[in-house]
Amino acid sequence: MTRITIAAALASALLTAACSVDVGGTAFVNDKSATVHAGTSVPVLGPDGRCTADASLNPTSGRAPAQAVVLGIGECDLVRIKGQPVDVLIGESGKGQREVQVLYQEPTGKKLYLFTDNRLTRIVE
Repeated sequence: MTRITIAAALASALLTAACSVDVGGTAFVNDKSATVHAGTSVPVLGPDGRCTADASLNPTSGRAPAQAVVLGIGECDLVRIKGQPVDVLIGESGKGQREVQVLYQEPTGKKLYLFTDNRLTRIVE
């Protein structure tokens, strides 16, 4: 391979790995076909309910992941603890914050977990 071909392949790989999430203004987006590229160090949920990165450690603090569902845990911690959700809605607040709603069907009924900037802020039963 020539140096130009190798350089072009590396540049293409770097561009593909860039972070790109389009949430469409303040409305929530529920497009299961959307692609989310993990370019940040903090794992978050994609529209399909899967984490965008390995959530084995919390990269912002170096601590082990949460072991219980409590206010303040991250999106990927919730999915790791509870399993695959029924639905995930991703949007943006008027203040530019990432807002995520994660829906689970519990034995007692539906339960909605609300996140702001990757932190659980409220549980609606």
